[in-house]
Amino acid sequence: MNPYDLSNRQSTAIETQSDVAKKSILGWKFWTPLLFQLILILAVPSQAFYTQITGTTVILQTAPVDPYDFFRGYYQILSYDISSVDTLKELPGWKEVAKGAEYLPQGTLIYVTLEQPEAPSKSQRPSAWKPIIVSSEYPQNLSKNQIALQGKSTGWNIEYGLERYYMPESQRNQVNETITEAQGNNQQSFVVEVKVNSQGKAIPISLWVRDRNYKF
Repeated sequence: MNPYDLSNRQSTAIETQSDVAKKSILGWKFWTPLLFQLILILAVPSQAFYTQITGTTVILQTAPVDPYDFFRGYYQILSYDISSVDTLKELPGWKEVAKGAEYLPQGTLIYVTLEQPEAPSKSQRPSAWKPIIVSSEYPQNLSKNQIALQGKSTGWNIEYGLERYYMPESQRNQVNETITEAQGNNQQSFVVEVKVNSQGKAIPISLWVRDRNYKF
């Protein structure tokens, strides 16, 4: 065999292996970001599902709303008593969290410890849990009737990821009418049922207006 031909074949084989290696590397560079994005996309609903199954059921008192501003498009907008900085200022721990400031800087995390009411609700609608203390870190010594909810400062108030809910179109008018009627008699006429996980993150479950329950 011609040594020159053998050398060419060996060179071609080396080049072929090199091309395969390059294509493999390029393939990983293409697929790795896509796989990472897919994991992130799947992680969000998975975490929500896990929280719904294993989380603690907590009832939050909503702040009074304008019934005509309750729905914006396909979503309903809510705020809570614990969304207000004025409410949280009255709780133990606020001075340490705020460090003398009037409001928390935007993006600041805060944990609000809520306590389950001792007496059961006299109506079908459950009673709201009561905020008792705030802290900058997740509290470690919670009683069985307490849970910590994680919030984030917007600079003016506190949001908990529970402010926007999708409501089926078939229920919107009925809910709006019920809220309008209820708020005419009682400014604290509806509450929201949520599930809270062990890190203080929550997902919405349903809305209680008087004795009516609307699932999200």
